[in-house]
Amino acid sequence: MATASPRHLLDDLINPEQQQQDQQEQEEFLSSVETVVLTIFLSIIIIMTVFGNLLVMVALCKDRHLRKKKTNYFIVSLAFADLLVALVVMPFAAIELTTGHWRYGEIFCLVRTSLDVLLTTASILHLCCIALDRYYAICCQPLVYRHKMTPLRVAVMLGGCWLIPTFISFLPIMQSWNAIGIEDIIEERRALTGGSNDTSCVFLVNRPYALICSAVAFYVPLALMVLAYQRIYVTAMTHVRQIETLQRAGSAPVCSTEPIITVRSSTSSDPLDHYRLRTTTGSSSSEQAPVSNSRMRIETKAAKTLAVIMGCFCLCWAPFFITNVVDPFIHYSVPWQLWTAWLWLGYINSGLNPFLYAFLNRAFRRAFLVILCCGDERYSRQGSCSYGNAHRACSAASVNGTSMALR
Repeated sequence: MATASPRHLLDDLINPEQQQQDQQEQEEFLSSVETVVLTIFLSIIIIMTVFGNLLVMVALCKDRHLRKKKTNYFIVSLAFADLLVALVVMPFAAIELTTGHWRYGEIFCLVRTSLDVLLTTASILHLCCIALDRYYAICCQPLVYRHKMTPLRVAVMLGGCWLIPTFISFLPIMQSWNAIGIEDIIEERRALTGGSNDTSCVFLVNRPYALICSAVAFYVPLALMVLAYQRIYVTAMTHVRQIETLQRAGSAPVCSTEPIITVRSSTSSDPLDHYRLRTTTGSSSSEQAPVSNSRMRIETKAAKTLAVIMGCFCLCWAPFFITNVVDPFIHYSVPWQLWTAWLWLGYINSGLNPFLYAFLNRAFRRAFLVILCCGDERYSRQGSCSYGNAHRACSAASVNGTSMALR
């Protein structure tokens, strides 16, 4: 029987070690490539979020027409909150994700987590306030809107958007109220990550905190936004039926005094400028139909815009807050990879908001073009409207002096 030579036996001993080394090098190479791709992807998200929200803020500072509308105070505050998310929260989360370590100590871990909760909640509450403002503007009469949305009330709503999140962020987190009853689980999680309090930033929440935080930051604002959008949709559909009735009536005269909407430029700041009473004795419904049709188109565009914003909001934040409520009740068994994916999906919402306004709001789109084209006056002139036949010449009209009449 043939026996293996010493050379062959040596090769058999060396080859497994060589193969293991090659496999380890390949895994390290793939890990490096994945880290580079992930870093580039996260950097693009951060840069686009900073750029988009800065563009919104600059547009509001430079365009005096945008500054006249009450809704835009919410928009600029929203842009500021989203900008802070991109500058203060996202970079540290990206560094921790790509390196696998937290390098800034336990205290700053709590500060970073508090800022995360504060700013993302403020962003969500701003979207809720914008939805409520649209409800009052579109579903109420001009005098009602003017009475409801006074400068003082706008200031109180803006203050609430920033003050309310502090009660679910810095106050409980810095006092470690979120960790009451789950201290052992947090220590086990830190041990699994192979780090101490200074090298790992582990944030888990107990059941009471998860329920209260999720309700304040997501579920209550979501319910208010759904109700506001539902009323806006009903208002739009009501006007559709009114127009159909007018069209069926043909040229039958209408002898009554009704509020006839005069659609004017979107640059008007006074909601009363968009409405006037006209005695319609002897006028035909066919004359009123184009004006009513213009009002319906405005409201339908506003409803569609709010639907798009709400859809993106739900798509980005619903997975995170559903997981946030469920996880404490299933013994914190949700994988960290899933948590990270849902969290960054929520961060992406801060980058989507300015681009939604850019593509859907004609006034913002014009202001962005003026800024990006170094003040080219051609784009500012495109926004001018003729008052003589406003409902035909001006497609950027507004309702109650607002900027949500979009095309």
